[in-house]
Amino acid sequence: MVDTLKDDARRLLPLTPQQFHILLALTDAERHGYGIILEIERRTGGELRLLTGTLYTAIARLEQMRLIESVSRRRPDEDPRRKYYRLTSLGTAVVVAETDRLTALVRQARRKGVRLGSNPALSRLK
Repeated sequence: MVDTLKDDARRLLPLTPQQFHILLALTDAERHGYGIILEIERRTGGELRLLTGTLYTAIARLEQMRLIESVSRRRPDEDPRRKYYRLTSLGTAVVVAETDRLTALVRQARRKGVRLGSNPALSRLK
């Protein structure tokens, strides 16, 4: 079962950066849409700010892929229209697989001597 989940996860790669950040935002807590936006902004130091249209398009796709699901978690003081999302077991496996994939890419770049600021040919990328 675990190997099947890993295989299923690998088939869904690569993720878009937005999808990856949304899944990361859900690794430690269930969050509503605006909470996801705030978590991504906080974690990236404001470098990535998802607009609501982008967020909800990505959320719909992640639900369709069965990587996240909405959950009923409402407090009396909250807007009843607010939906919370959480990772599914497949979503968790995909976050791990994508992290492994990205780590391997960085390792390959390092082996090629790519270091931020150390390669004159890449200095124009700063």
